[in-house]
Formats: sequence, C-alpha cells, structure tokens
Amino acid sequence: MHGASGAQGNPLLSRLKATGKPVVAVGRKPGAHPDGTPVVAASYTSVEDLAGVYTDADGVFVHLPVAAEDERVVYARNIVAALTEAKPRRVVVSTSGTVVDGPHPQLRAPDDSAVQILVRGLAESGLSYAVVAPRLFLENLLLPPLLNAVRTQGVLRYPPAPDFAISWSSHLDNADVAAALLDRPEITGTVAVGRHTGLTGPNLARAFATHLGRDVTYEPPTPEAFGDLLVPFLGDTGAREVTTVYRHLATAPDNTISQANSAQRLLDLEPRTTGQWLAQLGV
Repeated sequence: MHGASGAQGNPLLSRLKATGKPVVAVGRKPGAHPDGTPVVAASYTSVEDLAGVYTDADGVFVHLPVAAEDERVVYARNIVAALTEAKPRRVVVSTSGTVVDGPHPQLRAPDDSAVQILVRGLAESGLSYAVVAPRLFLENLLLPPLLNAVRTQGVLRYPPAPDFAISWSSHLDNADVAAALLDRPEITGTVAVGRHTGLTGPNLARAFATHLGRDVTYEPPTPEAFGDLLVPFLGDTGAREVTTVYRHLATAPDNTISQANSAQRLLDLEPRTTGQWLAQLGV
C-alpha cells in the first residue's frame, strides 16, 4: 500500500493489520514502518520500480501524493502502466476528495487531471478495481486555528455558506471502505463515501457543541480569508489552492454524493456521525 504513514493510509494500515492481513508499505526508502510493517522502496517516476512492487500482490491501495499537478499526471500514468504490467489481483484507489462522480458536473475534476487519468486508466486496464470517492474530510476541522477557535471562542469557521451541504467523512470511514473493497472483487467502479444527504456548517457546529459541552456557532469566512488563515500551515501556494477549491465549490448547490453508488448501498457501511468521530479521536 502507498501512503502507509499518511493521514489516509495509516488508518487503513491499522485496519488491515487488525484483521491479520500481511501488508507491505511502499516508500521512498526501504526499511520498516513505526509499527514494524516492512517498507519497500519504489519511485512514482519509475514504472519498473512500481511494477516490481505490485507483482504477485493480492491487493494494491493507491492514492496520489501531494505534488504539483504536472508531476501527479506523470505519477498517475506510471502507476497505471505498472499495474497493467504487474496485474495484481485487486486495486483500490482513493481520490482523496477530488470529485470524479456525483450529481454536479461542474465539481468534477477535468479529464486531463491526474486523478481522472488514474481512474480512467484503471477502468481500461481490465484489472479488478474500485475507486473510493470521499468529498471533504472531517479531519480538515482539526487544523489548529479552526479547533482552537472552537475551543476558546465557541466558533467554527469554515468557508461554505451555512446552507451548503457536504457529504463529510473521516479518514477512518475511508479506511473502512477501502478495506472492505480489497475483499470485495465483485464490486467495481466508484464507491462514494459520506452521508448522501450531507451536513451543513451549523450541523457540524452543533456536533462540536454537544461533544465539548459548550455553545458553538458557525461563521463561514470568505474563501480568501480562509486561505489567509492557513498560510502558516500550508504556505502561500497551498493557501491559494485552498482558496481556489472553496471558490469552485460555491459554483454548485452542494457537494454531496449520490445514493446510487454510496458505500451505504454497495457495502452496507454507514459513515460515522460527527459526534462518533469526535469521540473516537478523543478531541
């Protein structure tokens, strides 16, 4: 699996190991993950490296790393070429929140984007595959300036308008769905993660209020103000990208998944409520 030490990969690693599955992580250098999982070295820039890692695998979990989009396009093409050559028995990909499905075409990633190249390549490869398609991650709300404002001021500040519904999910939900799909080769295509009816900002604020035992209100900043808030954590370039994302979201009536391809319908897996997620993390 790729990204075993990351926010998405680590929960999946724990989930797979808890069920007794032997896991090998893919990294830049060979060695061992902190929990003892062996790490093999493979570069996204080398089809040969990747194919060597994927060969004879029962399953492969992939999500594209954070990088410049032109680099990600190269990585996506190399991953598809390596998977096609190695022919693992099952492939599960996470879109990491990039929209490739759903009811609003204006939110979908362009056809020439790295994520779409990866998803399309898998569909054309003839391999057994599935795509985990979340929207926004609840973990976004744990960024220090956001969580600090909730705790000290009783204010949740996040960009979407108060009536803008989002199919929020957590990294834990994503891991549950990915783990299930690795064992369900009969399910193919895109599986959406999150509540299909969505949650609004005030819904999230009420969940925080209940969990923390204090009043919490929702105050959406502009995308520009939100980006400025994140400069110390993401840098100027990352903050500008965040601003662009939330400007783009505002072009649609919501950012929700469809019930037809939801994990609830296809896998009988319900995402955690915000309260359950907060309690599990011990926030």
